[in-house]
This record gives sequence, C-alpha cells and structure tokens, in this order.
Amino acid sequence: MDEQNAEIGYRGATACAAAGISYRQLDYWARTGLVEPSVRIAMGSGSSRLYGFRDILVLKIVKRLLDAGVSLQNIRTAVNHLRERGVRELEAITLMSDGASIYECISPDQIIDLLAGGQGVFGIAVGKVWSEVEGSLATLQGEINGKAVVSDASLDSDELAERRKRKGA
Repeated sequence: MDEQNAEIGYRGATACAAAGISYRQLDYWARTGLVEPSVRIAMGSGSSRLYGFRDILVLKIVKRLLDAGVSLQNIRTAVNHLRERGVRELEAITLMSDGASIYECISPDQIIDLLAGGQGVFGIAVGKVWSEVEGSLATLQGEINGKAVVSDASLDSDELAERRKRKGA
C-alpha cells in the first residue's frame, strides 16, 4: 500500500454501511478502544472520524463474532491479535470459535484438526469478509486529504482499484 492509498478514509456512516453495524455501535467501539479509526480520530465537537479499509474489515469481523455470541472480552483479545498481523496476512486467516474461545487457523489442516477435536462451532474466513467489504466500499464515498473520492475500479488512485489490479481482477 503506498502512502496516498493509506490515507483513504471513510466517514462513520460509510463505515457503518460497509460493516453492517449501527452508528451507536461504531461510536461505542471507538470510545472504548475496540476499533479506533486509523486515518483520523475525532478531535472534539464537529470533527469526524475517518476509518481505513482495515478498520472496516475488523468492524465487520467484530459484528459477526458478536452475532455468534462471542463475549466482548474475547473479541477484544482477537482484535488485538488481528492488529498485530500484516494486511496481507489477514486474507489467509480463518477465525474459528466455539462461542467461548476464538481460534486462528491459517491452513485447512488446522481447521480440520479443530473440528476433529470437537471445538469448532463456526468459522469466519477473513478473506471472504475482505471481499464483502471491498464490494460494499466500491459504491461508497471515501476521502483522501479532505477530497471526496468514490471507490471505483476506473480510478487508478484509489485503494480498491490498486488491490484489484494487483490481484489481476
């Protein structure tokens, strides 16, 4: 990711739409430090947070884990672990959970071993969530240095177009 693409930010309402969460959830998670905006934090009344692609990806994962009944404490641990991973590493991860604990699997063998042990109940393929977030953001407006941009594959300067080019899509 080059420096300019790293500055693409999405306002709270856009992040909510892409992640499938309410603004109340987004605000609470930002205030409690669960998922903070990486592009720009709010600086008092009247300013807005800007979330990057990775932030929105994590927001959507958090939403799925909550919907599956995983405790917020375990989700915080998982989010901290995901923050330590590189962006490219995230695509290969599958998060598995038995409703109480969260397990990271990076190979099909690990998933099979987890299921064979009777522990896995559901899984979240981060690469699939990645694709869903990309699809959602493709029609939503973002910002670069205060200027509005629409994530469109025809724009060479946006993050999603660059990713699609690198993937050969």
